[in-house]
Amino acid sequence: MIAVCGEALIDLVDEGDGLFRAHPGGSPANVAVGLSRLGIPVALIARVSQDAFGRLLRAHLTDNGVDLRYLVTAAELSTLAVVSLDGAGLASYAFYANGTADWQWESGQLPAALPAEVVALHSGSLALSIEPAASVITELLRCERARGQVTISLDPNVRPAFEDDQPAAVRRVERQVALADVVKVSAEDLAWLAPDESPSHVARRWQELGPKIVIVTLGAAGALAVGPDGQEITRPSPPVELVDTVGAGDAFTAGLLAAMQRNELLGAPHRSALATLSAETLATVIDEAALVAAITCSRRGADSPTREQVTAYGRNLSTR
Repeated sequence: MIAVCGEALIDLVDEGDGLFRAHPGGSPANVAVGLSRLGIPVALIARVSQDAFGRLLRAHLTDNGVDLRYLVTAAELSTLAVVSLDGAGLASYAFYANGTADWQWESGQLPAALPAEVVALHSGSLALSIEPAASVITELLRCERARGQVTISLDPNVRPAFEDDQPAAVRRVERQVALADVVKVSAEDLAWLAPDESPSHVARRWQELGPKIVIVTLGAAGALAVGPDGQEITRPSPPVELVDTVGAGDAFTAGLLAAMQRNELLGAPHRSALATLSAETLATVIDEAALVAAITCSRRGADSPTREQVTAYGRNLSTR
C-alpha cells in the first residue's frame, strides 16, 4: 500500500457564463485516486470537513477505492480552489483557504508510525506550505525517513499566491527535498523557486541533498531526470489532443509511483534496487508516468485513467 498525505479540496471549475462546477480535487487527493485507478492499494491521510463539499469528497474517494482509515473528520469548512482555463487549456488557480479543514493538523491526528503494509509515503503541495499543516506533516516525513521503512515521495507543487517570502519558501522546500527518496517537480515550480538556474542544474543540486531520483516535468517537452548514479536522462511526452492540464502533474506522480511499485522499487526491502536504479528502468517508469499524464490531459478536469485505459492507449500509440 502507498499512503498519501495532504489536502483534499474542491475545484470550482469555470465553465463560462458565470457557471462553476464543483469537482473533488487537491493534489494529494488526486494522486491517491490516480493510484487506486491504476490498481495500487492506497490510503489518504487528510482532514475532511463535515460540510456538503466534505461529503462530496468522501463519496469521491470511496467510489474510487481509496482507503479512508486515516481521514480525520474536521469541523472547519472545505477548502475551495477556483479553476480558470485559458484558450490553450492551461489551468490557473485562486484559493479560498483561510482557516479551512486541510491545514489544521495536530500531531496526534497523524499515525505515530505507518504500518508494515505501507511501502511509500507521498506528500506535497499546499499541505507542506500552509501552517500548522506544513510543520506537522514535515515532521511525519522526518520520522518516517529516520525509521527507514517506507520510500518517501515529494512533489512541491508550489503555489506562489501563498508564499510571502520567496527565499524562505526555497529553504523550506529544500529541507523537505532532503527528506525524500523520490522528487517530482514541474519546470513551472522551478521557474519560481530557482529562476536563475536551469531545470537540469536544480535537479542535480537537489539530488545531492538526499533523493535518489529527481524528475522535472517539462509539459509538452517531456521530462528530465537525474538518477542515483548522477546520470541525466530526458524523455518525450506522448502525443495528445489537449483538453486541459488540470490534474496532469498529479496524474504523472500517480503513474510514476505505480510504475515504481510494479518494478519493485518501493519500500525497505527494495532500497538497494532504488539506489542502483539503471537509466533504462528510470526511463521506463517515466514513460509510464507520462502516458498517464497525457491521457489525463486529453480529458476535462483531474480525471486520471485506469490501468486498463493506460494499457489500451499505449497499445494504440505503438501501432501508429
